[in-house]
Amino acid sequence: MLSRRCTDKWARLAVVLTALAIAGCGGSTAVKRSDESRPSAANTPELAAMVPPAALTMFEQAAASMASGDFLEAELRFKEFLMQYPGYPGAYVNLAIIHAGNGNDPAARDAIDAALAIEPNHPAALNQLGMLLRRNGNFPEAEAAYLKAVTVSPEYALAHYNLGVLNDLYLQRLDVAIQHFETYQSLVGEDEQVAKWITDLTRRLAASQRTANAAE
Repeated sequence: MLSRRCTDKWARLAVVLTALAIAGCGGSTAVKRSDESRPSAANTPELAAMVPPAALTMFEQAAASMASGDFLEAELRFKEFLMQYPGYPGAYVNLAIIHAGNGNDPAARDAIDAALAIEPNHPAALNQLGMLLRRNGNFPEAEAAYLKAVTVSPEYALAHYNLGVLNDLYLQRLDVAIQHFETYQSLVGEDEQVAKWITDLTRRLAASQRTANAAE
């Protein structure tokens, strides 16, 4: 059951919200998109006015390597980017994603901490922190990180998705899981798999309530 909703899959991780990430040092701008797995910095037109053109080009090249699945090249490019432009937390977030995908949680945590040191309310960094904490069994701390992400950026879909997973599979709060999955759906559009989960959760919640009522 865990595998069907596992948020550690590269399909959910690869190049997550890079457009939002690069903008992070300027604030916590919310970005809606219907395809979480294939964003690029160029998807947000205002980025060109927010960062130096050379930085934007370097970031886009690194993001393109990540999107193509060349994670080693992407890691090298993001590290090169940070040597010249250390003030952009999004590059650290993407490094954290790469490290997490490689199973290197200590390096992922270092990258997340570096991003949050620059921008404590960076939604993508908080989401990655939540994922790291959840993988290590720290469920309350993971929930706090996800909730902070959606507090500073209510339209940050991935954090709502992850809150749905956490509340369904780990915290057993079916009603809360439904709420976050429904919010995720409203932000990204109809996701057939998530729609099935909502139906299943609604059925399980109703059954649980009937059992509770019968026991009274």
